Amino acid sequence: MPDDALAALSLTELAAAIAAKKVSSLEATRNCVERLERYGPALNAVAALDAEAALDAARAADAALASGRACGPLHGVPLAHKDMYYRAGRPSACGSKILADFVPDVTSTALARLDGAGALDIARLNMVEFALGTTGHNEIIGPMRNPWNTAHITGGSSSGSGASVAARLIYGALGSDTGGSIRLPAAACGLVGIKPTYGRVSRFGVMPLSFSLDTVGPLTRTVSDAALILRAIAGRDPADPTSSTAPVPDYLAGLEDGVRGLRIATPESYFYDSVDDEVAALMRASLEVYASLGAEIVPVEMPASLARANAMTMLIIAVEGAAYHGRWLETRRGDYGRQTLARLLPGLVHPARRYVEALSLRRQVIEDLESAVFARADVLHTPIWPFPIPTIAESDVASNPGFTEFLTATGHCTRPINYAGLPGVSVPAGFTGNGLPTAFQLVGRPFDEARLLRAARSYERETGWSSQAPDLSKL
Repeated sequence: MPDDALAALSLTELAAAIAAKKVSSLEATRNCVERLERYGPALNAVAALDAEAALDAARAADAALASGRACGPLHGVPLAHKDMYYRAGRPSACGSKILADFVPDVTSTALARLDGAGALDIARLNMVEFALGTTGHNEIIGPMRNPWNTAHITGGSSSGSGASVAARLIYGALGSDTGGSIRLPAAACGLVGIKPTYGRVSRFGVMPLSFSLDTVGPLTRTVSDAALILRAIAGRDPADPTSSTAPVPDYLAGLEDGVRGLRIATPESYFYDSVDDEVAALMRASLEVYASLGAEIVPVEMPASLARANAMTMLIIAVEGAAYHGRWLETRRGDYGRQTLARLLPGLVHPARRYVEALSLRRQVIEDLESAVFARADVLHTPIWPFPIPTIAESDVASNPGFTEFLTATGHCTRPINYAGLPGVSVPAGFTGNGLPTAFQLVGRPFDEARLLRAARSYERETGWSSQAPDLSKL
C-alpha cells in the first residue's frame, strides 16, 4: 500500500487490515517512524523515538499473527502517547527540565492494557510542562505547532498527541484531561478526543496534577478509533483506588444506531457568554445537522452555580498541583517555565477554607446540572474553544498582559465538566475563517460514554469532517 494511503487509514481500518493480513504491522510502523522523523521536528511533537525498538516490536507482532497468536483488537497497531505515561525503565520527562532524567520503575495501567490489546507504543510525545497549560506553549522545550498551520497553537496540554494524530504521524495517542487537556487540543487539531467520567480509566503510573480532577483518555481521528481505545483502557484497577467498579460496555456496540429521538440540550447561558460569532454560527450549524437526523434540540438555562465552576477548578488544580510540586518549588523554582510557575505558586497560599469550599461546591454543581440539563435531555452540546484558534505569538500568555484572563477564557467551556466529573467528547465541526478546525463538546451523565460516542458518530458520519487532513507539504 502506498505510504500516503497507509497513513490515511484510521486506527480502526488499520487494525482490521493487519488482522486480515492485508497490511503488516512492520509496514505500518515503518511508515509511522518515517513520518515521525520527517514531520515531527517541524511540529515539535516528538519527545523521543526509538526507531529500531519500534520496528523490532512490529516484526514480533507480525510473527505472532503468522503463528496464530494475535493478542487483541489493536494487534500490531503503532501508537504513541503523551510523555507522562510511565513505562518501567523508559524516561518520562513530562515536558519539563526537572524530570528530564526521570526513569520510572512502574508501567502505567493504561499502557499495560494497550499492550494487552496488542498495540505498539513507539514514541513519547511532547506536552505542556507538567500538563499545566491550555495552549501548547512550553518554555522548556518550545511550543508545539498545529499541522493545519504551524503559526498556530495546538491547544494543550496534550499538544504533541494532538499534532501527531492530526498530521497522520501516528494512529492514536493517549492524553490527559484535568481542565480540558484532551478536548482542547483535539478541537484545535480537528480530532475526536474523549475525557471519560472521573474514575472510568485508571490513572496509576500517570504523572499526577490534580488528584480530584485528573482523567486520561484518547485523541483519535475517528469516533470508532476512540471507542476502540477506550474499551481497551477502561475499568477497575486495584492500583488506583479512585477507579470505578462500574462495568465497561462495548463502546462499539450500537455506535451506528443514530440519534433519532435523542434529546440534545443547548445552553442559553454560561457556555456562550463570550463565544465568538463565527464559532457560535458553526455551533448552530452542528445543531441543525442533529435536528435533521431526528434529534430533539432542547434549550436549557444553565444553573447559577456553574458560574463558579471554572474558577473553582483552577483553584483546585493550583492547590493540588502545588502539593505535588512542593519540594521542587522549594529547591528548583528556577527550573520551571514562567507560565507553569505562575499557576503553581498561588496554590501555596490559597487558604485551606477556600480549597475545601471549592471541593464542597462540586456536589451542588452536579445536582444542579442533573436538574437543569439531564432531567430534560440526554446529552449537553456546547462549544469548546470560544474563539478561532489563535497564533502562537498572540497567545503567548507568559509574556503578554492578561495571563489569568486568557487562561480562564480558554477553559471556560471545558473546566466545569472536569469539576463535575462528567464525560465529554470533542467532535470536529468544520473550520473557521483562519483555516483552523473548531469543534463542539458533547457532555453526558456519569459513565454514559457509549451514548456520547453514538451521538458523535452520527454527526461524523453525516458531515465527514474526520476525513479532512492537513497538508504537510508546507512543512
